[in-house]
Amino acid sequence: MEVKAYLRDAPISKKKATLILDEIRGKRLDEAMALLRFMPTPHARQVAKAVRAAAANAENNYSMDPRDLRIVGAWVGDGLRFKRLNPRARGRADIIQRRRSNITIVVDEEGEK
Repeated sequence: MEVKAYLRDAPISKKKATLILDEIRGKRLDEAMALLRFMPTPHARQVAKAVRAAAANAENNYSMDPRDLRIVGAWVGDGLRFKRLNPRARGRADIIQRRRSNITIVVDEEGEK
């Protein structure tokens, strides 16, 4: 049975989150957590938070063993955009968009499928 976890409005852009999720998709849970722990980007913490939530959902709600879990799906969607103004010359302004994203992690037991 597939178990999902969502991380809504994570303070990371969709493009940066996709690079991280491509590395962990299809890996076992302990492998993915080890990869996330040693990634040089600070945004890996946000993804690790979602992976831990998916593992906790599987363990507590469906009595699955966390050692047998594999990440079968991981994707990211656009979240809110905070729009800020940056003053420019001659009274003009540029709009700065601070992007956020919605991260979805799907885990399943290895023996199933």
